Order: sequence, then structure tokens, then C-alpha cells
Amino acid sequence: MRLVRDTTGRFQHRPHYEPAELDRECERILSAFFGGRIPVPIETDRLESLIERDTSDFDPGADLSAYGTDVEGVTEFMPPRKPKVRIVADLAYDEVRKNRYRTTLSHEYGHVHFHAHLFAEPLGADLFATAAPKRGEQICKRENIINARQTDWMEWQAGYVCGALLMPISAVRRVVGAYQERNKLFGPLETGSADGAGLINAVRTEFQVSADAARVRLVQLTHLQSQAQGRSLFAS
Repeated sequence: MRLVRDTTGRFQHRPHYEPAELDRECERILSAFFGGRIPVPIETDRLESLIERDTSDFDPGADLSAYGTDVEGVTEFMPPRKPKVRIVADLAYDEVRKNRYRTTLSHEYGHVHFHAHLFAEPLGADLFATAAPKRGEQICKRENIINARQTDWMEWQAGYVCGALLMPISAVRRVVGAYQERNKLFGPLETGSADGAGLINAVRTEFQVSADAARVRLVQLTHLQSQAQGRSLFAS
């Protein structure tokens, strides 16, 4: 991680993470939480336990209507206390929306783990300067939970963490490798192809995530792309 200028104006500087750094940290978090062996899929109640451990208050049945109909989660930073997380009640108590609830849980945890320190200490030139802690809210809309624009860096980082927690990179590589071997494929697959759809479904099933979340994760890890590099070991 390195500090770069925050062009949004919210902070003087903000953290820049390479995707590989986020993947490594997410696997470290999960390995420590589960005692060395990361389960696949991660059960929803265990995700709730993880976020409860690192927050001062976790409310999965919140009324967020004041923020707009498209808001699914809010993380409130309250230094020196741990952050507070609220998730809209429609997700937590609707079995049909279970996967969206899981992605929102993981997204908000991304803010809790990677962004709380931004509100607890100054990020100016002098990191040891005395300054009053900031308070703030991160309001997370449905469209940004898994695939925000990189210019919205806090949402993009939390969205990447969402995928990295639900679909840890080592486990994704195992699933992709097995699928390619089984179907005699190699290299990145085309997103809109039958093989690409099959890979998305394999990841969706293995990790209990939505097809959209599986697709975004596979694209981020370059297992899927718009133009396939290679289709089959035996293609003419």
C-alpha cells in the first residue's frame, strides 16, 4: 500500500492498494479468523460474526430509506470507537436475496477493515500531527457493491474486497483450474461464450454468490475477458 493524493477532496492523501495486496490481506484475514483453513463457501453467519467482531454495532435489519431506495449498506466511522454498520432489512430477511446480503456484508467489511483508520488519524504530510478524529459515513448503493468505478476509490476497494472475501483467490484458482482441465480449456475465456458462462456458473455454485459477483471476480482476476485468448487444447 502507498499513499497517493486524494483527488476527491475527502482526504489529503488516500491509500492505494494493488489488487494482489487486497487478495493477500483478505486471505490473511480469513485464515486467521478460521484458524488456518478457509471454508468454501463461507457460511453467512460466519461472515456476520466477522463483521460483528470488528464493529461497535452491527444492524442487519436497518431502515435506510432516508438515504434513498438504492442504498443497501452504510458504514459509520466514529473514532475512537469501532465503526458501525447498517444493512437494509430487505436483504437480511429475504431468502431470495441471500446472495445480495452476503455481498453487502463483505463490502461493508471492506470499509471497516481498510478505511476506518482514515477517520482516526490525519493523512497529511505529517502523519504524527495532532488532529481531531474525523467522523463520517460511507453510503453504499446497490450499483457499487461489487463493481464501482475506480475513480470512486473507497467503493472500488470495498467492492474488490467483497469478491476477495467471498471468493478467496487461492480457491478461485482451484475452481478455474479444475473447470479448464475438465473441459480441455486454457487461458482466459470469453465472457459471453458458453465456456465463459459455464465457468461463471461453476464459481457461482462453489461460493454461493450471484452470477454477477462471480463474473466480476473472474474478470478482475483475468480468467474472463471480452476476447478469448484460447478456447481449447484441441481447437483447430
